[in-house]
Amino acid sequence: MDNKIIISLVSYLNTKPFLYGLQHSAINSRLDLQLDIPSVGGKKIMENSVDIGLVPVAVLAKLNDAQIITDYCIGADGPVKSVSVFSEIPMEETENIFLDYHSLTSVQLLKILLRDHWKISPNLISAHDGYINEIKGVTAGLVIGDRALALNNKYPYVYDLSEAWKKMTGLPFVFAAWITRKPQYADNMFELNEALKYGVHHIDAVVDAYDSGLLKKEELKDYLQNDIDYNLDALKRKALDLFIGKIKNAEIVNR
Repeated sequence: MDNKIIISLVSYLNTKPFLYGLQHSAINSRLDLQLDIPSVGGKKIMENSVDIGLVPVAVLAKLNDAQIITDYCIGADGPVKSVSVFSEIPMEETENIFLDYHSLTSVQLLKILLRDHWKISPNLISAHDGYINEIKGVTAGLVIGDRALALNNKYPYVYDLSEAWKKMTGLPFVFAAWITRKPQYADNMFELNEALKYGVHHIDAVVDAYDSGLLKKEELKDYLQNDIDYNLDALKRKALDLFIGKIKNAEIVNR
């Protein structure tokens, strides 16, 4: 893998347009792609063990040298369907919430929403393998990614965090962005940007290439086209600045 660009990419359905774009680009032969859950990708960036990562934006609150290097992200403007708190009871009656160990950004987002939006203080529990089976009674659970998509019809109460953020701020939300800490990758990333653009503009091909069986093809296409918003535009950058500011100001990162 000498001289290859080491990239951590989240291994969820919502990143498949990026994976498709990279695999169908001229830059692909120069990449060492590592598929990770978000928390692992974030750790790799913080440890500087990868060159570039599509990683949870919460890491930006901890890193002074991190730079966002593309025009694309994993974002949403309203409900996202794959980042939610699942519960048998209303949020205001919840006593405990499991925090998904896959997550960095969504955990911090939930803490902000609990404080500023729902204004409640349930017990927050670090989750473990199999915790989804323990979501019952007064105990809810934050679940992200493909596992959340599989749960959307299984609980009477589903609280979509992106939707709650939109209600609270009027802004979209950014869950993950393309980040580097290495100056040599901060510039001249045109090929990477074009590869991501190609994938985002070929959703039909993406759906055909990565049919997982989790969603029907028309459901997957709807999710990728209408629930995930890939463009890192000015409003999302404004939302990102607000989110990172809230983390830093409340010192939520270190709790």
